[in-house]
This record gives sequence, structure tokens and C-alpha cells, in this order.
Amino acid sequence: MSFQNLNSSNSSTNTADSKKDEFRRYLERTNVIDAMTKVLVGLYEEPERPANAIDYVRKYIGAPANVDVDSIKKENEELRAKVDKLTKQLEEIKLQKSKGSQKQSCGSPDP
Repeated sequence: MSFQNLNSSNSSTNTADSKKDEFRRYLERTNVIDAMTKVLVGLYEEPERPANAIDYVRKYIGAPANVDVDSIKKENEELRAKVDKLTKQLEEIKLQKSKGSQKQSCGSPDP
């Protein structure tokens, strides 16, 4: 292996390490590490291990159990699209109404 190849692999390793460090600092800054530590300590201190550790973690963090996140995301996307469509329709109606008002005020009344 040449020195240049060794140097480029060190560069990519440094980039990956840098990204990991940045992510770790983000987790620390947003208190995720503290919250996960508390959850894991709570799980460790349980006298009897729960049958489903994931449900225990969700419950401890406060997330509702048995929620289908994918279906909620899909519903959210559909509702956002519907809101966008209705907002556009409302703007079109307002524009038509204002054009109608302008025509009535600009035109002379019929005899």
C-alpha cells in the first residue's frame, strides 16, 4: 500500500470519526443520552425483566404503546396534502370574489 492510499484512508476515517463526535455532542446537548441512561438503569433495576423491553422503553419515555408510526406518518402526509389543496381552493375563491367585486364597482348599473 502506498503512502498516498494510507493517507486517504486516514482522511475518510477522520471524517467518520468527526461525524460520530458531532452526533455524540448533539445527543448530549439535547439530553438524549441522559434520558436513555435513565431508561436503561430503570430496566436494569426492575426486579423481573419485562417480556418486551421495547414496550418498557416506550412506556418509560412516555410514548403510547401499540402505535403504528408508519400509518400515522402516512395519514399526516395525506392530511397535509388535503390542507394544501383546500388552501389553494380557498385562495382561488377569494380571488374570484375580489374580481367579481371589482367588476361590480367599475361597471355602470344596467337600466
